[in-house]
Amino acid sequence: MSTSETSRFVRLQVEMVLEITDPAALSGTALESIAAEYGEPGGESAEERMQAEAAVREDGAEALASLVDPFDLVSGVPGVELTQASWSSEIVDYDPDDPGGWDLDDEDDEGGDGDVLHNGEDDGEHSGVSGGAERRI
Repeated sequence: MSTSETSRFVRLQVEMVLEITDPAALSGTALESIAAEYGEPGGESAEERMQAEAAVREDGAEALASLVDPFDLVSGVPGVELTQASWSSEIVDYDPDDPGGWDLDDEDDEGGDGDVLHNGEDDGEHSGVSGGAERRI
């Protein structure tokens, strides 16, 4: 592909720290989603379903990752189509009272020369890369 053909593709990176305020509600919703995805227990994918259910029961990050869908983030944006996505969720040590708690400078940057940051402006706070329990579509 030439540069003009590839320049229409954009990598959008979003980093968020979420507080799980109701683990039971989160895992319950994730279990409902798994049930809808895999159908009836004991079907073709029974083993996969059991593994997915165990993961979301044990780990809030897994439950969250199973519910997040990048397509939902961009499906209403005119003029764009999601071509590839991966996302992840992990438990992190985070202190909301620590003013330096949102320091992403220690992350490995994969060539940030073309970064467009928080609403197109570098405010010194909103940039970075994520990692953890990963999903791909």
